[in-house]
Amino acid sequence: MSLTTEEESAAAVAVLDAPARAIDGAGTGGAAPKLWRRPDFAALWAAETISQIGSQITAIALPLVAVVALDASSFAVGLLAAATWLPYLLFGLAAGVWVDRLRRRPLMIAADLARAAALAVVPLAAANGLLGVPALIVVALVVGSLSVVFDVAYLAYLPGLVGREHLIEANGKLEASASAAQIIGPGLAGTLVGFAGAPFAVLFDAASFVVSALCIGRIRAPEPPPVPPAERPGFRTEIRDGLRSVADSPILRALAAASATTNLAGFMFLAIYILYMVRDLGLAPDAIGFVLAAGGAGALLGAMLAEPLRRRIGIGPAILVAMFAFGATGMLVPLAVLVPRVALPLVVGAEFLQWMAIVMHDVNAISLRQGIVPDRMLGRVNGTMKFISWGLRPVGSLLGGILGGVIGLAGTLVLSEAGMFLAFAWYLLSPIPRLRDIPPLDSAADE
Repeated sequence: MSLTTEEESAAAVAVLDAPARAIDGAGTGGAAPKLWRRPDFAALWAAETISQIGSQITAIALPLVAVVALDASSFAVGLLAAATWLPYLLFGLAAGVWVDRLRRRPLMIAADLARAAALAVVPLAAANGLLGVPALIVVALVVGSLSVVFDVAYLAYLPGLVGREHLIEANGKLEASASAAQIIGPGLAGTLVGFAGAPFAVLFDAASFVVSALCIGRIRAPEPPPVPPAERPGFRTEIRDGLRSVADSPILRALAAASATTNLAGFMFLAIYILYMVRDLGLAPDAIGFVLAAGGAGALLGAMLAEPLRRRIGIGPAILVAMFAFGATGMLVPLAVLVPRVALPLVVGAEFLQWMAIVMHDVNAISLRQGIVPDRMLGRVNGTMKFISWGLRPVGSLLGGILGGVIGLAGTLVLSEAGMFLAFAWYLLSPIPRLRDIPPLDSAADE
């Protein structure tokens, strides 16, 4: 028996949903969830799952190309890492305007295909002896810039595809895929790098973006037309509208501040975390891999628990509790600094629990943001949020590297974890703890 196109999309992701279906059925009389049976959502889910695995491979393979194949310096590797995140700071606001001006599904397909073409340059240049560190940095900048466009478009496209009442379920499933990719990707990357070499392992990511574009191309749900050109107020005005929408909303303002604090402190932490595990704790590569894999397992569990937590205590308290848990469990890392003989179980526990907590937070926080913003503004608001929060990632990485040399690795980790812990305080100054559910658009705008 042959499957139709729509059935193939649904079958491609159904196996990933088994744990989520078990949780969805709990407390509902075992009723089957709605989203995983929808072919359009299944196609988007399959696209995101495949491209996430590919991106995990590139995240490891690209630095390995620089270090192993090109003998790059630590400064060059740092520039390569910064080039991945810098576009969110440079183009986040502009991407929001483009997403609101254009149809989002074709924009996502174009971004996927362009990312595939950019990544294909790496093995092609390597095969012809033309690959160098500057070329890698340019590729990272191009792919990062296209990722800004895709991410903003995808966040704006989802509410119209699934309906605002299903946002938490949809984001939970998509985060589960990202978490599974975090577990599968590094091991697969190691195998591909060992078998084909780092430059050619990048081809897998290029192929994953092509498959993602094909899956998104199968979506048949109609998309509302963008605002006609004659009715647009102008590019700079539209950027200001996005900034004003976030600044004027106490809910969005708190979400942006907490995310910015977490990203700044978190990337200070990540900049020197592996160095700390190698130099201060003396962990072997397999032990470090075990620590990072624990984070992926925690993230997967967090994606599965996000909606049950929201049903039990309400969306606002769920966001607050998850962010507090993220900061509190991170304090296991400073404890590992003080008690190095039990450092490994402490950092494994911190990795697992922090990832579980932050994914529970993100599923609910992103769903709240998508649910209270009108469709015509979703691109600009999402672009503004990416600009504010993810734009601080290269800044955090730079600060982490500087502080690691000034106050030491252990001191930088303690300072970073303190910053992540304090992020929940932004919510105490907002209406978020009082929210039981996502407010209707009108009441959210009034508040």
